[in-house]
Amino acid sequence: MAKKSTTKTVKTTKKTSKKSKISLASLNSWNLVMAGLHFVQGAAVVLLSQSSTLPVTTNYLTLDTLASQSGNPVLVSASRHLFDVNLAYLVAAFFFMSAIAHLVIATVYRKTYEADLKKGINKARWFEYGISASTMMVAIAMLSGVYDLSSLLMIFALDFIMNMMGLVMEIHNQTTKKTSWLSYNIGCLAGIVPWAVFGIYVAGASAYGSGQIPSFVYWIYLSMFLFFMSFAVNMYLQYKKVGKWADYLYGERVYMILSLVAKSALAWQVFFGTLRP
Repeated sequence: MAKKSTTKTVKTTKKTSKKSKISLASLNSWNLVMAGLHFVQGAAVVLLSQSSTLPVTTNYLTLDTLASQSGNPVLVSASRHLFDVNLAYLVAAFFFMSAIAHLVIATVYRKTYEADLKKGINKARWFEYGISASTMMVAIAMLSGVYDLSSLLMIFALDFIMNMMGLVMEIHNQTTKKTSWLSYNIGCLAGIVPWAVFGIYVAGASAYGSGQIPSFVYWIYLSMFLFFMSFAVNMYLQYKKVGKWADYLYGERVYMILSLVAKSALAWQVFFGTLRP
């Protein structure tokens, strides 16, 4: 029992002994600045955008009355319009989500946030990404022609699971001597599926559609895919302790930058592509 306790103490000391060049106070300032930048952009999207809506539908089986007149019931697929989504509000939503998260972290949640950072965890990050990044994926899906409510829900859920696997990665590896990559790999698998769905819709539009998906959407695919992959790369570098990423707080700051730039890139590509007056 004594030997086991000693090992645990050494491990904890190893994680917290190196002093970071990035102070917790500076990160708090970063969170406040990030809250402001996200909020200002969200407000700008709402104020500057023209009205543009996309439909949300549901698909279901129903009886084909004409084909069923022969005596055998024939079921066919049908679609029903449920409601419309204002694209500007959808885009602004993920800005406001991030703004609220950064503000909460810099104020009422600051003590817990900083205590977690010392252990190499940021729970708030993963929950915020789970909601805001998943909303971003829904926006990209709808721009791709994915309007079915069930499909949108699955895309949101898969991206949410991907981010929760990031949380599991950080929590689980507090208890391991050697880094476990299981949750990381599961998260990558969950995160790649929506992109495969987008690829199928693009192929369908090209093969069967009367028109092509707007060119700005292709730029969104490329830029957002690269940004989403960069989050995975950042975590990989953190756990491999490559260069500056040996300092967990450096990786935390990179996460903040990536989040802001990714949301900004998506929002303004959508704005100039379809929301500009």
